[in-house]
Amino acid sequence: MTTRTIHPCITPYGGLEGIEFRDLASNSRMDGGFIAGPQILKTPFGDVVPQFETEDMGRRTLKPLCFYKDGTPKSIPLQTRTMLMTPIGPLSAELVTFYPSGALKRVFPLDGKLSGFWSWQNELKLAEKLSFDSPQGALHAKVIAFRFYESGALKSLTLWPGESLAIMTPLGMITARKGVSFYENGAVGSLEPLKKTMIETPIGAMRAYDSEPNGIHGDTNSLQFTQDGSIKGLSTVDEAVEVSIEGVKEVFRPGLKNNVCGDERKVKVPMHIRFRGERVFINSEDGEGFSVEKCRATGLETLIGADEPSYSCGG
Repeated sequence: MTTRTIHPCITPYGGLEGIEFRDLASNSRMDGGFIAGPQILKTPFGDVVPQFETEDMGRRTLKPLCFYKDGTPKSIPLQTRTMLMTPIGPLSAELVTFYPSGALKRVFPLDGKLSGFWSWQNELKLAEKLSFDSPQGALHAKVIAFRFYESGALKSLTLWPGESLAIMTPLGMITARKGVSFYENGAVGSLEPLKKTMIETPIGAMRAYDSEPNGIHGDTNSLQFTQDGSIKGLSTVDEAVEVSIEGVKEVFRPGLKNNVCGDERKVKVPMHIRFRGERVFINSEDGEGFSVEKCRATGLETLIGADEPSYSCGG
């Protein structure tokens, strides 16, 4: 591994002395470097001290301070949890990222190191309930990460496991887990329902619920809305979709798979429905989909042997 040292490194937030850039922390889009001691950067959101050493096994290994090629900071891991003045109010942070313009992109209240000695449950014990502004008004929850539009509007928030928020949607109040995303004008873009929720769709009523939500952030969730408030998509483990084409009926329904616990029980695999104009797409947005008028949601009485979705063998 080769290194190069620059004295000083000038940023829009002040100069840094003794920053060491390393090939393994750099790529074609950015440079990543490390500092040897405490130094202050004066950002528009508050003074911060980039991480220069690890404190305990709960913090990540030393992370680089990353810059865009023009010298604007891309991400700053902080030495200690620091209060920042953000567009949604004061937030404590251990990691913060920026757009090339210098606008705030993401705020992580914690930036722990997950390992065999430090689990997400350990990290959750350190998480604090935060109060913050949102398009829904003041909210209060343990949040893994906040994401912002370049304008400063809140784009999404990712909740810790076990946390939930009541969110007013175009269909009324729905309790969300995992995450919530917003359009830049404040309209709800998507959320992950905490429990099965009956939703009126263009092809009939369906119970929205994803037993296997993907990803580790709340940027995109299974229950999705268009900016004007209509249904864009959902996941279900309880409904089938009948498609009738020229007198021939085809039924799409959630799948079944073996239980991860290793016994003989089966668990349901959610079916993903997306709406685009007058077309319906099932488990994929490729191709032409089906005409809305040819599709009908129906109860899933024919699927036998599937247990209720759960998140763990002990759930």
